[in-house]
Amino acid sequence: MSDSSRTTDRTPNRTSERRRRRPQHSRGNGTAGAPRRGPAPEPTVKTELDRLLDDAQNAPAPDIASFAETGLPTPLVEALAAQGMKKPFAIQARTLPDALAGRDILGRAQTGSGKTLGFGLPMLARLSGGKRASGTPRGLVLVPTRELAKQVADALTVLGGPVGVRIATVFGGAPINRQISDLQRGVDMVVATPGRLIDLMNRRAVTLEQVRITVLDEADYMADLGFLPAVTRIMDATPDGGQRMLFSATLDRGVDRLVARYLTDPSVHAVAPAASPVESMDHKVFTVQSEHKVAVAAEVAARPGRTLFFVRTKHGADRLAKQLERQGVEAATIHGNLGQNARQRALDAFTSGRPRVLVATDVAARGIHVDDVDLVVHFDPPNDHKDYLNRSGRTARAGTSGTVVALVQPEQARGMSRLHREARVVADVTVVHPGHDAVREIATSGTPVVIRPLQRPDRSTRPAGRGGPNRSSKGRRQTAADRGRRR
Repeated sequence: MSDSSRTTDRTPNRTSERRRRRPQHSRGNGTAGAPRRGPAPEPTVKTELDRLLDDAQNAPAPDIASFAETGLPTPLVEALAAQGMKKPFAIQARTLPDALAGRDILGRAQTGSGKTLGFGLPMLARLSGGKRASGTPRGLVLVPTRELAKQVADALTVLGGPVGVRIATVFGGAPINRQISDLQRGVDMVVATPGRLIDLMNRRAVTLEQVRITVLDEADYMADLGFLPAVTRIMDATPDGGQRMLFSATLDRGVDRLVARYLTDPSVHAVAPAASPVESMDHKVFTVQSEHKVAVAAEVAARPGRTLFFVRTKHGADRLAKQLERQGVEAATIHGNLGQNARQRALDAFTSGRPRVLVATDVAARGIHVDDVDLVVHFDPPNDHKDYLNRSGRTARAGTSGTVVALVQPEQARGMSRLHREARVVADVTVVHPGHDAVREIATSGTPVVIRPLQRPDRSTRPAGRGGPNRSSKGRRQTAADRGRRR
């Protein structure tokens, strides 16, 4: 059946049945999040799904002390142990038994909670030993950004080898012919962004007719980026009766409709962060005149610690990086106009500490996972409180603390105050100028960055030909420690 016919000829009985069925709460874990600082925003109406997720978050933790107790196959347990992972994170302990049993899963979990293995391990277990065919994957993971696609694939590839599962990545900004070649050689699982996957479907380079397991990761962010029509077309191209898992921090902007349409009797799971990111951040607002904004930004950027700046536009990112460099501060940029190799080089350089400053747009925010970023600067105000939290969440990771500074011109102060209320945070507001005491305090903060050598693959052990010695080493493999932190 063609993709177009699948889009318009979906079985109506299954769709209506899904809408009638209510998700049933199963094993939950975790405790309620820590009280948030600041005044609460205006109350919102909670749906039944929201209430079920809240109940799941507050339910007692399952008594699972090791991956072996979840029901994972022994080769996967051994592969995890080889990577230094023996005990599942909270979201993994909840989801693994039901996912391994083939249940549809609705999960609410923040970035960094370990949800990649929460859905990835059951996929590896269920896809191992299957028959591989050209251009016909049996597992599909949809993610909003190319950075997240690479991170998910990296995390799962090292574990897929021992169980014979081959994984390919599909995203824009990379050569499409190379991705077609990867698919033609046969893969078991595809990790993809919606736009590029649609392109490959249109070229008939890939068919989803044999997909047994589909995952939507960070569905709320896909909704924010306007990907829901593409997601709907892709989901309609997968066969009825397959297992579906959807993970999202929120259920607004149409995500609840995806749940109703594509998940059948899902097992519901939710976790709260180990420490509320909002509680772990020191929020500040620097009100500054427009003519002094770049000078204040450069003073802050010259600090010894690692600093991440956020701007609204691609051109704004390039412009700010050049302005900082004219002030003597080296900066890399990451945004949608850059190819994947350029984006990865910039992220790798920032991770290594040379340079200490990265300027990014909102689209790149969820693809940045560097554990020791202790300062995030909103050079341009975010569009809304969700973007504020997504940007700010690049600091205060893994239980550490961090500082978030918004550089605000006087006419933007009221809007930023509203965003803070909606984000449930309280910020210290200071009117500053270059050399101000508050600016100098930030400019001297942070642990000096230790330059890490860029890791290069051992070319002597790589086969000749495609992917061999002549291939660029920019997309190097992560260390086991790095992979563990990103799961």
